[in-house]
Amino acid sequence: MEETKVNVKINKGGPLLVLNTVNIIHADGSEEVRENRVSFCRCGLSANMPFCDGAHKVSDFEKG
Repeated sequence: MEETKVNVKINKGGPLLVLNTVNIIHADGSEEVRENRVSFCRCGLSANMPFCDGAHKVSDFEKG
């Protein structure tokens, strides 16, 4: 696996934003590539886990 520098932005009250091309390996072994950026859910409310779908906006999720 190639090592590259990846920037991760922690959005207060929102998702982890990964700023780079990301190869995601799911628990079932399937893989997908997301280009340029991807948002990962931190609140646990997304209907599209592990990705953010904006569900945190209607919750009281306030992690920094």
